[in-house]
Amino acid sequence: MKSILFVCLGNICRSPTAQAVFADRLERAGLVIELDSAGTIPHHQGRPPDSRAIHHGRLRGLELEHLRAREVVETDFHRFDRIFAMDRANLAELQRRQPTRAAASIELLMSLAPDYGLEEVPDPYYGGDQGFERVLDMLDAAAQRLVEQIIAAC
Repeated sequence: MKSILFVCLGNICRSPTAQAVFADRLERAGLVIELDSAGTIPHHQGRPPDSRAIHHGRLRGLELEHLRAREVVETDFHRFDRIFAMDRANLAELQRRQPTRAAASIELLMSLAPDYGLEEVPDPYYGGDQGFERVLDMLDAAAQRLVEQIIAAC
């Protein structure tokens, strides 16, 4: 595996946070994998992540300020080995958009950590601080499992 794309709706909460969490976990494990994030809608294109995502990420030593929202484009399906959707709605949209000959594997992110007990990463946008913390916990669990899988495959 050489590259991963994380996808949510607007690319300002869950997917940029996933990018930061996974980057941190991979770096700590000494693994190099290209990471990016995107949204299925262009509404926030060019904007930084939500200030709450930045704040709660910073509390855990993660930097999100430099990230900018963008929409998924057709070349993403050829550029990335794995594309992880945060929820079923975005998974369905990605599957609808995937070009016929694209090799990217598209799956729910929490399929990495089935023991966590949730299939989808909930959108914290309309909630409070607790929602952002919960998302960080979920993403960390999934990132840890992915690192373990990569190391076991080597």
